[in-house]
Formats: sequence, C-alpha cells, structure tokens
Amino acid sequence: MPDIVLPLKAATVRREAHKHLEDLPGWCNTVVGDALSELTRLDERINQYDKYLAHIAKEDEQSRQLMRLSGVGTTTASAIVATIGKGYDFTCGRQFCAWLGLVPGQYSSGGKQRLGRITKAGDPYLRTLLIMGGKAVLSAAKNKTDPVSRWAISVQERRGYWKAVVAIAAKNARMCWAMLQQGDAFKLPA
Repeated sequence: MPDIVLPLKAATVRREAHKHLEDLPGWCNTVVGDALSELTRLDERINQYDKYLAHIAKEDEQSRQLMRLSGVGTTTASAIVATIGKGYDFTCGRQFCAWLGLVPGQYSSGGKQRLGRITKAGDPYLRTLLIMGGKAVLSAAKNKTDPVSRWAISVQERRGYWKAVVAIAAKNARMCWAMLQQGDAFKLPA
C-alpha cells in the first residue's frame, strides 16, 4: 500500500482523508471513518457553542462596547470580559498590556535602555485573540482612511508587518481596558 501524505491544515486533512478512505485496508478504513464522523460531530458542536458565545456577547453591555473596536469580535470581547471583568486589577492600560505580554522586554545596562521582543508573559489565549484581531485590522486598513487605519499603515511602513500587528493588538488592549474602566464615557479615537 502506498503512503498517503497529507498537509497539516485540518480542513484539508479531513477532506483528503474522506477521498482516500476507500484506499485504506480493512479495519483501518472503519477506524478512520469513525474518527472522521466523530470529528464532524465535534465540529458541529463547536459551531453551536460559537453561536451561543456570539449570542451571549451581543446581550452583554461590556462585550457590546468592546466590539465597537475594530479587531475585537464576539470571542475576544467575551474572553476579555470573562477574564478581567472591569479591569480593576490593573491601574492603567499599559499594565494590562504588560500582563498580556504585548510589551517589549527591556535589557538595560550602563544607563542604556534596549527594548527587545514582546515578553509573551501572561494570558496566551487573550494575547492570541488580540494578535489575530490586529492582523484583521491591518489587512482591512488598506481600504480605510480613519485615524487608526492610517496609523496602522504608517507603523507597518516604518517597522514591518509583525511589529505593526503587535502594536495594533497592544493599542486595542489598552482601549479595551479604558472602555471597561470608563464605560459609556469612553470615546473612540476620531
């Protein structure tokens, strides 16, 4: 039997595995078929839970407020609210960013400060959600003229794609903290 080599992308593996199911010998066909059926069932349940989360986020005032920011969707908003509440554990937005690991590490010696890569300390799930939102903001910024989009494009031109994505994620984290603290008094950047 020849080897069946598939890429690592989950959707491609599932699609191609269904195509090659008949090529598998005996019980292997049954086992892989059952596993694929179970994966399909789990995907359907995950989609249902995503719908529940979206519904909950749309009903929650704090989540709705956070979703006004570009790059913050239902999952990110509900995760931030569930994790930090109103953000009282942090004295400022920068402290929240540091907790998420979205600030550069500092390496100082002899009075000279050097900033390194982001620390990646703190909650990796929230940091990942904010980074994914930053990527979405940056890709959509090319077609927009609002101040945040212009700022994002200029950061990308000066510092490169990934630094711009992290900068957008950090900016969103700070604005999320400010929104949770100030409530309706918070004004989006004009």
